[in-house]
Amino acid sequence: MYAESTAVVGPLATFSEPHSYDLCEFHAERLTVPRGWEVVRHEIDLDDVGPTGDDLLALADAVREAARPEPPRNPADDGSGTRRGHLRVLPDLT
Repeated sequence: MYAESTAVVGPLATFSEPHSYDLCEFHAERLTVPRGWEVVRHEIDLDDVGPTGDDLLALADAVREAARPEPPRNPADDGSGTRRGHLRVLPDLT
C-alpha cells in the first residue's frame, strides 16, 4: 500500500502479489518503515495455525497427480493426432 504510506505485517501470503514479501518472525517483529508511514500488524491466532483438512487433501491430490505415470509416447507421433511414419520423402536438391 505504497500510495497510502502503510506497511501491513501479517501471516505468510498464500499467493504472490506485487510489492509483498514474506518475512521470518524475527524480521517481521523488527520491521521499520519510513518516517510518516503507518505499520498495521495482523496478529496470528496460534490456535488456528497449521494445515486444514482441505490443505491436506489438496496436497495428497497433488502428490497423486505427480506420481501418476505418463503413457509411453510414440516417437512417430508429432502431436497432431495423426501418425507419421518413420520414412520421409525428401526433394532432390541436385
